Amino acid sequence: QVQLVESGGGSVQAGGSLRLSCAASGYTASCRCMGWFRQAPGKTREGVATIYTARDTPYYADSVKGRFTISRDNAKNTVYLQLNSLKPEDTAMYYCAASNWCASWLEASAYNYWGQGTQVTVSS
Repeated sequence: QVQLVESGGGSVQAGGSLRLSCAASGYTASCRCMGWFRQAPGKTREGVATIYTARDTPYYADSVKGRFTISRDNAKNTVYLQLNSLKPEDTAMYYCAASNWCASWLEASAYNYWGQGTQVTVSS
């Protein structure tokens, strides 16, 4: 089992920045990838970014490329998501997720561990 706890959400104005953290505990060595998803009210959960743990290879959704950066501190068992140049459409609950398989990193169904989420609100 793996437990994930997110932190770092908040309210910012458009153009601002936030850094989200996801602290992992448990059998984290089993996780092939760790990622971030977001879900806005009335919308489906969408993949934002993921990092494959073997070589710390990152992948990003087109909507956040060049603005968000995912990284990992293996010693702290923590994954970060740096959010820059935030837009109102980035407003959502952000979830950390981990997968033992990561067959399709953009699909929520590919992840078997989830955190409780942290809210990001961007005002115009």
